[in-house]
Amino acid sequence: MLKKLRKPLIYITVLIGLVLIIRSLPLGQPPAKNSTHTESSSFYATQLVDSNDMTQDLKQYQGKIVVVNFWATWCPPCREEMPELSAFHDAYQDKNVTVLGIAVDDPAAVKEFLAATPVSYPVLIGEMEANALGDRLGNDKGILPYTVILNADGTIVSTHFGRVDGKLLAQSIAPVLHKALPLD
Repeated sequence: MLKKLRKPLIYITVLIGLVLIIRSLPLGQPPAKNSTHTESSSFYATQLVDSNDMTQDLKQYQGKIVVVNFWATWCPPCREEMPELSAFHDAYQDKNVTVLGIAVDDPAAVKEFLAATPVSYPVLIGEMEANALGDRLGNDKGILPYTVILNADGTIVSTHFGRVDGKLLAQSIAPVLHKALPLD
């Protein structure tokens, strides 16, 4: 009996395998040449809450160079880079640059952490929404900290997996900084 079923089972297994392979292939239009701009436009369409439970529309950051830092309270490198992110924010905020922290974490944990360790830049909380936003902005590895730099027109300038410092951030925004500054 098993010998009679063996051949049809092999065919069915091969057929199922082929269907799964075909379904996993990217079909349709190739990615747009300016896909980073398209992906960053979803950034501006996002709303997250701040540590005061107020909903913040990320559209408020359009027209600025934005250093978006995804982090969590349980992430040691995330906590280590926060003083440098604060110093960078303070040094560059008058040059149309904003650092924005987005916590991929429990809101209560973030509020407790920020009460003990305040930062000078805005911090928003998103848990799963923040994680999905990070994915859309290139964090295909799920690594924290993850930093994305958007120029004033919303194009992704650079992305960084792991800890960043002020020098790296300054180097990353230098090519686009003059474009964001108003002419005198």
